[in-house]
Amino acid sequence: MRMKKYRNYAKESFLSQIPTTSLESAGNSLAEKCKFNFAYFDIQPAGQDFCDWTSDQQTKLFNKLKYYTKESLDHWRKSPVGASGSVLATYGSFPASSDFKHPPHVPHEVEWGRFRLEQAMRLVGFTLPANLHGKEQNSCGYAFDSNTFYVVFLDPSHRFYKIEKR
Repeated sequence: MRMKKYRNYAKESFLSQIPTTSLESAGNSLAEKCKFNFAYFDIQPAGQDFCDWTSDQQTKLFNKLKYYTKESLDHWRKSPVGASGSVLATYGSFPASSDFKHPPHVPHEVEWGRFRLEQAMRLVGFTLPANLHGKEQNSCGYAFDSNTFYVVFLDPSHRFYKIEKR
């Protein structure tokens, strides 16, 4: 006599919730994903604070951040948007024509840039030069990461890098 096989749905459900991926898996791309850091955030008259944004604007910002962190910063530098721009523009030094001032707590060696959010809204900040990537800082045991965008300003009306009209 043959026994009928029964499925153990509770066991299958439990087992399906156990993570099967690893940081060392061939398909894992965690190290490629960009990061956002707000430790250098600064509020200036030309910019805004998060509390100045509506709940809808804040939700849109966090959804964009979630979307942007699926790729590397280099990916966003190469991603076209608009007529002639990219999602992430890197300017290098602080722009000469700006309604913002270089905050004293931001190191002078950084590379300034912006993420385009929507219409004239920008997320302004900096990245570290590529030649510092992986280099240990001051024997502290932590290495520099050039795939992190350090947010400094919320620029609601494109006043950080003002394009001169001719």
